[in-house]
Amino acid sequence: MLTATRFTERHLLDPQVNADPYPYLNALREHRPVHWSSIHRAWLVTGYAQMAEALGHPSLSADRVRPLMEAIPDSVLDDEARRAVGLLSHWMVFNDPPQHRRLRGVFQDQFSARAVNRYAGLIEKVTTSLLTRRAAPGSSGDAVADVARTLPSLVFARWLGVPHAHAPSFWYWNARVGDLVLGAAQEEREYRTSLQSLVKLHDYLADLVRLRREQPQDDLISAVLAGGAIGDTVSEEEFIGMLTHLAFAGGETTSNLIANGLRALLMHPQQLAAARENPKLLSGAVEEALRFDGPSKMSVRIAAEDLRLDGQDIRAGDRIFLVTAAANRDPRQFDDPDTFDVHRGRTSHLGFGYGIHFCIGAPLARLVAGSALGVLVREHPDLRLLPSRHEWQLSLLNRSLKDLPVSY
Repeated sequence: MLTATRFTERHLLDPQVNADPYPYLNALREHRPVHWSSIHRAWLVTGYAQMAEALGHPSLSADRVRPLMEAIPDSVLDDEARRAVGLLSHWMVFNDPPQHRRLRGVFQDQFSARAVNRYAGLIEKVTTSLLTRRAAPGSSGDAVADVARTLPSLVFARWLGVPHAHAPSFWYWNARVGDLVLGAAQEEREYRTSLQSLVKLHDYLADLVRLRREQPQDDLISAVLAGGAIGDTVSEEEFIGMLTHLAFAGGETTSNLIANGLRALLMHPQQLAAARENPKLLSGAVEEALRFDGPSKMSVRIAAEDLRLDGQDIRAGDRIFLVTAAANRDPRQFDDPDTFDVHRGRTSHLGFGYGIHFCIGAPLARLVAGSALGVLVREHPDLRLLPSRHEWQLSLLNRSLKDLPVSY
């Protein structure tokens, strides 16, 4: 353990920290679990108890559309770009109560575990078919491209009701929206492409909503429209805006969860053997992946008014980085937190958030990730990592592998 006098702050995008953030985050948490970072010009919350308190604090706002807009170069902010930024204001994740509750309520029934489990057979079938084509036993490949990125795309497109022929454009737009929201867009050209993609994604989904009003199918859009809330408690424009959020968030988070979970299992052969011997432990493997090396490293809040957290005075307007990756390894909450253990089960980890912003898509993400890991563990007894230096996307928010070379 490092003492306060020996602690030296580093940028979270330092390549070494980005590659393996946990030693540094452990030291930061022990130094001070609520720490003002002059490097990031933000408060870094790394303790579990402090983060749980912050996530439930009414003075912390999730409205981050204005800071996003301020980051966009003025030369890019034409009318279409301003329209694109306005669309983000309909995302649940960028809204506070009571707006957040009103928007979320439209999808609550369709995202329940009972509703999602209706798709278990379909997801298993899609998973098996995908792995048969892309991961034949004895072959080699990239588990990120072959499985982790592809499977959620197939499932979410089917669930939303996106025709197979439209999927390539649909997921290209989603990826570019991710560049904007996750901070990967840095150059003028990248911002322009991201904003244009958000508008195209919105307009495509608007057409799909109109089509589903006329020709309902067995999909999410049709089910929500049948509920009667669209045009009543939520406008159609808000509904379409939320669909762009779901399309982006579902694919990205679940892809990272599958890849990180598979990597953790393959790097811990005893845990992999235990999951193979007892398939009931696969759900524990998903939960432990969320805690041990989850798909999201942090979320961002803005102080709407002055508040005090863990003895620190936070001023209105200050940014707060809620560092999930650190809180989920807090030894005050978890025994032996730096050990990957599939026997922990569903602990009180913060991998899907907490309180009113708990991830609405958690049941579906768990189902898709569990299906992917389950088929790989059961049907690929010789599955192993190939010698490779694992590289990670440079991101403050996401924990995302570039690739994962394996022998199936």
